[in-house]
Amino acid sequence: MAYLSTTLSVCIVDNSTPISILWFKRDLRLRDHAPLQAAIAAGRPVLMLCCFEPSVMADPNYDLRHWRFVHESLADLNRQLTRLSEQKPAENQDSDHEWLPFVFADAAAGNGAEHQPGRVWVFHREVIDVLTELAQQYRIEAIFSHEETGLKVTYDRDKAVAAWCRTQGVTWHEYQCNGVIRRLKDREGWPALWQKTMRSDQQHPAIDQLDSVSLDADGWFAAHRGPDLPAEFGLPDSRFQPGGEANAHRYLQSWVTERIALYGASISKPLESRKGCSRLSPYIAWGCLSIRQVFQAQLVAKEAVGFKGQFAAFASRLRWHCHFIQKFETEDRMEFENVNRGFDSIEKNNDPAAYKAWATGHTGFPMVDACMRCLMATGYINFRMRAMLMSFLTHHLFQHWKEGAVHLSTLFTDFEPGIHYAQTQMQAGMTGTNTVRVYNPVKQSHDHDPQGVFVKMWVPELQNVPVAYIHEPWTMPLLEQDMYDFHIGYDYPAPIVDLAVTAREAQRRLYSQRKNEVAKEEKDRILKKHAIPRTFADKKKPKEKLVAETPTSDEPEETVGVE
Repeated sequence: MAYLSTTLSVCIVDNSTPISILWFKRDLRLRDHAPLQAAIAAGRPVLMLCCFEPSVMADPNYDLRHWRFVHESLADLNRQLTRLSEQKPAENQDSDHEWLPFVFADAAAGNGAEHQPGRVWVFHREVIDVLTELAQQYRIEAIFSHEETGLKVTYDRDKAVAAWCRTQGVTWHEYQCNGVIRRLKDREGWPALWQKTMRSDQQHPAIDQLDSVSLDADGWFAAHRGPDLPAEFGLPDSRFQPGGEANAHRYLQSWVTERIALYGASISKPLESRKGCSRLSPYIAWGCLSIRQVFQAQLVAKEAVGFKGQFAAFASRLRWHCHFIQKFETEDRMEFENVNRGFDSIEKNNDPAAYKAWATGHTGFPMVDACMRCLMATGYINFRMRAMLMSFLTHHLFQHWKEGAVHLSTLFTDFEPGIHYAQTQMQAGMTGTNTVRVYNPVKQSHDHDPQGVFVKMWVPELQNVPVAYIHEPWTMPLLEQDMYDFHIGYDYPAPIVDLAVTAREAQRRLYSQRKNEVAKEEKDRILKKHAIPRTFADKKKPKEKLVAETPTSDEPEETVGVE
């Protein structure tokens, strides 16, 4: 990444000087940042802030891994801003983070220091309380931020901020994020608007014109910033991708110049995808990169390095990424409810023991268990295996999607509410409009980890199991179990379900539910509201069907998000 080559002005203001507030949310970058650009253009001193809000942090969808990533991203912003304010050259620091299976040519961006002039001021308080305290010290003229398509907790927070602004006479300028349009009634014209946004000029702030408000770090700020953040937020974990705009660009450059060559052969494989997919998803989810930056980088790269087919497949996933967030923006009740109300009456299983086996990676199916354990330990698994995990829970166990969706959201470092809940609904078969894919985890294991390398990496109980039995260890004869000192039911669980039986039953129940009148009416409503026009989607609409994988099934998977 080319660091910003300019200097930053820092100012101290009193309560007679009007100021602007730049509120960082899920947009933790300095480049292609319309709110920051507009705040600078307004000509007032700018106070940049971000809040670790207790109410958001307490939401069950979030985990330490998310806040550590945010903390690292803010440290990166402050490292850049400090360099600019002090006119220092850029520095790279060593990091404790493991760079996964690939190595970068440059050094990793390290953690930041405490507050210095020209910083993003980080609070551990509700944003309303911070704004109220600031309004007593400063004359706040305007707030600038991106729109956020988030959970109910952040939506309610934003409504409270809007009400506060109205009572205080403060103008809140919100800017569109990644081509997602607020208050959109249907998708007519949306594809063209998205393309226009992605191909338009990036909105780089004129940092050399920024007058950054400096707070009294040891006085007012120390008294009002809130409690110290948990120490764990500042401790790097080598198992996870590190946050930060600088690291985001390192991953992006590695992707478009080298790793794109591996994409087609890697995308479906749980081990190879860790290198052969872009790994940009957490940086996009937390705003260290904009979708437009990524889209334009791949446009340039495909002309320079080739692999046009690979880049075209990747670009399509950028579009689907925004499509699903747009669905959630338009109908955010899917965080809590079946998007198709016709499925509200379907009877689901409630088996806490089976759920726990799934959630902890002890189902007796090696690929399911390996993927869940990998996800718990590293925050990442590729899309196909994410879909398989949700399918196993909602089809083979036939449990409700909600508890499992929350569990998975805590595990994905790249948790993006709009994608996560829209995809959960689709993978669970709750839309009534999409092909329902009942994944066979044994087939997935054979197809995408034929030698059991990934499975043995994450399920060490199976280390001694021969490759011939690694995908179905329960088929190992007792004599051979003795020979290899491995016993099903003792060293590793027996399968908790019969896949053939559960797949047939899931098909029967889901197909039957689609026939009720409410489900049919809801299907029409959903298509009218969310369907992508033919100008954007495939010209031929695929015929609806339910699919249970068999050893010969070769149907392409549903794909979405940034792999």
